[in-house]
Amino acid sequence: MITSFFFNNQKHQPKAQLFLAFFFTVFTIVALGIDSVFFTNHYFDGRIIVNFAAISYFSLLFFMADLALRKLMFMMVFLSYIGELIFCKLLGMYDYRTQFIPLYVPFGHAIVYASGYIFAHTNWVINNEKRLQKFFAVFFITLFLAVGVLLNDIFSLIFGVLFFVLLKRKHWQNLYYCIALCVIFIELVGTYFQCWTWVPKTYGVIPAANPPMGAVFFYAGGDVLLVKIISVWDKRKQKTIA
Repeated sequence: MITSFFFNNQKHQPKAQLFLAFFFTVFTIVALGIDSVFFTNHYFDGRIIVNFAAISYFSLLFFMADLALRKLMFMMVFLSYIGELIFCKLLGMYDYRTQFIPLYVPFGHAIVYASGYIFAHTNWVINNEKRLQKFFAVFFITLFLAVGVLLNDIFSLIFGVLFFVLLKRKHWQNLYYCIALCVIFIELVGTYFQCWTWVPKTYGVIPAANPPMGAVFFYAGGDVLLVKIISVWDKRKQKTIA
């Protein structure tokens, strides 16, 4: 009954949706600034405020979205939390400023994903698909090589290659590039404010920068899994209706 309300009562508002996608940059800086080590040490622990703000922003973006994006955002919250348990707690690739995974994180992942998704589906990106594919390819190749050579970020070299392998399988869709740009932005802001910190050596072996640009691969891989989950969901729903 709850899912029926979420996915059948929709008012798709493209302009408001695009505004929220752009405003995601400002929201990220303000929210992570409040959750920063500096803010906590000099004022108070504002994580409760950030949790409330992230859930509110997610909800606003969710109800502005179309049906396809709503499903992706809904599942992304759960999928990203599982990913946090694996990559943060189990594999120890990065640590948050506190022992526990912040409540805002899975909702934040969904906001990042949705913002990249919205950008990728704008008329400008669609109309300039081929040009952007070439530009993005050169940009990300240069980025991965630069951090690999200058910062000894071997992590990004390895997972950067895997990122392009995945892109080739997905026919170089600009969706993955747009999401990757949003990921890089939030990673730079989050690590700057020390909301989370990547370990110097992943698995104790692979040198990584803080943050490693190769982290975009995990979002791209998550999207592949996300789409498959939604596909299974839709098929089961169709069988139920039939």
